Amino acid sequence: MSEHTLVIIKPDVVEAGNAGKVLARYEEAGLTIESMELREITGEFADQHYAEHLERDFYPPLREFMTSGPLIPLILSGEDAIARVRALNGATDPKKAEAGTIRADFGESGPRNAVHASDSPESAAREIALWFNR
Repeated sequence: MSEHTLVIIKPDVVEAGNAGKVLARYEEAGLTIESMELREITGEFADQHYAEHLERDFYPPLREFMTSGPLIPLILSGEDAIARVRALNGATDPKKAEAGTIRADFGESGPRNAVHASDSPESAAREIALWFNR
């Protein structure tokens, strides 16, 4: 069953010039890029995206990082897209991510973990509506 998911290629990957390498991994895995754009976001927009994390200790540095420079939100589609993207990305902590995953190869630590991806169909729908007005 085909589904959609939101991915954000974070500012560290864009700044390092590795966005194309990350995109290629998704395409090589058979996922389709439905929409994509290079943009910067405000702190208020970050607060909307990460609404469930506003009170968490890790959020202020994440907010600062996500607003520090250009990033690339994109919609990917394909069979079991959410689970497949999360497997390609690896564990949230790049130090714990399996070798060969996007986060192991391009992430650093904490919020600088290369990519964000929706974790459920519900969050994908909410995030896609927020980022792409769909």
